[in-house]
Amino acid sequence: MLDLGRIAFRESWALQQRLFELRGSGRLPDTLLLAEHPPTVTLGRSGRRENLLLAADAYAGRGVELVEIDRGGDVTYHGPGQLVGYPILDLSKRLPDVHKYVRALEEVMLRVLAGFGIEGARVAGMSGIWCGSEKVGAVGVKVKNWITMHGFALNVDPRPDGFELIVPCGIRGKGVTSLARLLARPVDLDAVRQPTVDAFAAVFGATPVKATWATELAGVTPWLQAASEPAGLLAEVC
Repeated sequence: MLDLGRIAFRESWALQQRLFELRGSGRLPDTLLLAEHPPTVTLGRSGRRENLLLAADAYAGRGVELVEIDRGGDVTYHGPGQLVGYPILDLSKRLPDVHKYVRALEEVMLRVLAGFGIEGARVAGMSGIWCGSEKVGAVGVKVKNWITMHGFALNVDPRPDGFELIVPCGIRGKGVTSLARLLARPVDLDAVRQPTVDAFAAVFGATPVKATWATELAGVTPWLQAASEPAGLLAEVC
C-alpha cells in the first residue's frame, strides 16, 4: 500500500494512468494507492452537467477544482477528510467480473464502517454504501482489459459544504453523511487508513508485501501479490 497523503487530484490521476499502463504490461504488481485530495469536483463519463450546481468557471472561485475524468458514473466531490482508494489490479485471475469487483469495493467500506460500530448497507439499483437515505461511501471505477483504476471514496470527516456544490452521483433527494457525523464526534483520517488496508486485504485475499522497486518509480509501493496477463474487457462502472 502506498499512502499518497494529501495530493492534487490531477497528480494522483496521472500516477494512476502510468501505473495502469505498467500493470497492463505485467511490469507492476497489484497495487493500492490511498489518498486525500484538496477540494475537487470530478465529472465521470456518464456525468450530466445539470448535476453541477455552479457554472463551470465558478468552482475555481470557491477554491474547488473541476475535472472531467475517465471513470464511470456521474459527478462526485473529493476533499479533505475523505479517504480515497485507487486499486490498480489485474482482475483476470483475481476477480474476472466487473460487477463483483464493484461489490467487493463496497464490502471493503462496509467492513471499515463495522469496525467503528456503524452498520452500512447497499441500496438496490445504486452503487456505494448507505446509512439510511444518506451515502457514506462512493464507488466509481474504470476497467479496461481487466486492469482497474479509480476506485472508492469513504467520507470520514469532510466538510459538508463541498457536497452542496453538486448533486452527488447525480442522485436527487438523497443526502451525504460521514463517519464523524454518524459517530457524533471528530474522526481523524489516520484512524481509518489501516482499517481500510486490512479490510481490502481480507476482501481480496491479499497479503501485504515489501516493495523492491519503490525508488525506481516515484516511490510507489506495491503490496498485493498477483501476476496475470490481461484479458479483453472494457467497462466503466459506477
